[in-house]
Amino acid sequence: MRKLLTTLAAATMLAGAAQAATVYPLSRATILVGSPFDFKVEFNSVVKPEDVKITVNGQDYATVLGKGDFVAEEKGKDDKVLGSAVILRNAKIAKAGKYEVAVTAGSETKTVTWDVFETAAAPKAKNIIFMLGDGMSVAHRTGARLMSKGMTEGKANGRLAMDDLEHMAFIGTSSTNAIATDSANTMSAYMTGHKTAINALGVYADRTPSSLDDPKVENIAEAVRRTTKKSIGIVALSELEDATPAAVVAHTRRRADKADIVGMLFDVKPDVVLGGGSAYFLSKDVPGSKRKDDKDYVKIFKDAGYALATDKDELQAAAGTNTGKILGLFHTGNMDYAVDRMQLKKGTVDKFPKQPGLVDMTKVALDSLSKNPEGFFLMIEGSDIDKASHPLDWDRAVFDTIEFDHAIAVARDFQKSHPDTLIVVTGDHTHGVSIIGTIDDTKEATEGRERVGTYEKAGFPNYEDKDGDGYPDSIAVSKHLAIFGNNGPDHYETFKPKLDGPFEPAVKNDKGQYDANPAYKDIPGAMLVPGNLPRDEDTGVHAVDDVVLQSAGPGAEGFKGYMEESDVYKVLADTFAMAPAAK
Repeated sequence: MRKLLTTLAAATMLAGAAQAATVYPLSRATILVGSPFDFKVEFNSVVKPEDVKITVNGQDYATVLGKGDFVAEEKGKDDKVLGSAVILRNAKIAKAGKYEVAVTAGSETKTVTWDVFETAAAPKAKNIIFMLGDGMSVAHRTGARLMSKGMTEGKANGRLAMDDLEHMAFIGTSSTNAIATDSANTMSAYMTGHKTAINALGVYADRTPSSLDDPKVENIAEAVRRTTKKSIGIVALSELEDATPAAVVAHTRRRADKADIVGMLFDVKPDVVLGGGSAYFLSKDVPGSKRKDDKDYVKIFKDAGYALATDKDELQAAAGTNTGKILGLFHTGNMDYAVDRMQLKKGTVDKFPKQPGLVDMTKVALDSLSKNPEGFFLMIEGSDIDKASHPLDWDRAVFDTIEFDHAIAVARDFQKSHPDTLIVVTGDHTHGVSIIGTIDDTKEATEGRERVGTYEKAGFPNYEDKDGDGYPDSIAVSKHLAIFGNNGPDHYETFKPKLDGPFEPAVKNDKGQYDANPAYKDIPGAMLVPGNLPRDEDTGVHAVDDVVLQSAGPGAEGFKGYMEESDVYKVLADTFAMAPAAK
């Protein structure tokens, strides 16, 4: 009897949960005072408008937020009726505090709480440089230090620029619909203060078929435009429409809406925009275009006063025009890895031989943006750390981490002459990667695994920097780092840096599943490593581990302990005093 009652009680609870309405913003949302957001309630059944009751702190919601529109039948795919809804666009809350939103319609109820916050009364910093190493894990940082600085008797022979950012926090990266995450929702949380679902940017992912009509929240570019006269800059090695740079400006549930994201980028008009992804700026009649319409965003940006640069020479020329607006498009897709651009000349470097590096772009962006006496917000992404980590190409990923650190050094030098600048350095998620020792290529071994040295057998790697540029002269040294991932598809581990080009661990078979790429099978010492992911995955995936955030400058004291990514936005908003508390 007791078991039966327990079962019935559980069934009753599940039935009640199934009938619970959904409210956006979600419970425990953090909302900046005065920041516009879309309010939405989704009912799981068709209800009458007179049966809907929504209160905010006990008052009718319309008196606090404004009156929304009632949708009698919200439809999904194939015109399936999903239920009724209430939608209010551009709601605002003028006063800080805790807000309880209670919703009732028939048997459906839902109560959520929001934390509406204000900021310091006056700005703490004039400028913010937000630097994100996409996918940057602790092992990437350690590897960058070992590869670029070396080590003697257990002590590093030098420090990374990021090592000396004095304030630190651990950041949780999970999404609203999974403990796992991707770059879209993680960067969106940094840039809006709202956690969201995987693939979403600047919206709460609702149930409607369209990816462009979901409840919006204000992103940092819009907030800076609304509350200040500061300039805005975006620098990335990825496509500018890719998740991380897009999160600064975009509103879509689907990060793949890249053509639409270019339009959103133009709507905000950041003053400096540098990266790859020109294919989505070009009208469909231009070779290489990935647009499906006739919009020519290169012309649209130029007509709006932007100086155009398509290679590093043109970037320097554009920097000298003093227009204050620069659009740099240096690749049709993602820009090449640093080691390929600088040393190996693999990938697509032959097609785009004059790509600027992250350091070049950072210098130009800082020089241009700093001419605004009101200050600026600049986002810089080391995109290719992640791009190389997915296919388990760890040497490329570490080399790109070194380049990212060089860009941090440029920001730190800028900060010395502009002490009213906050620098934030973090990742958006981690990868399952660790350094376990070294690999000795001078050691004779039939199996590559026998060349791996652990504990005292590891010794130290022998990378060299004879030209003193801060990069190893080669990644193909006789004793290199043993870097391995903890997840991936079936693949051949070669125990060697991939000098012939970026690594492609798995290829699709005739069943649509991924097998180890046979191109690496006959490399001496190569070993088949069985995958531990579903066979529809062709690369490694993100890890759920916390990321490290470090910062320096006015406002940096706000970063400490464990924080959610959405909490980071609160510190950024506070630093710029975007919702000043009454004095």
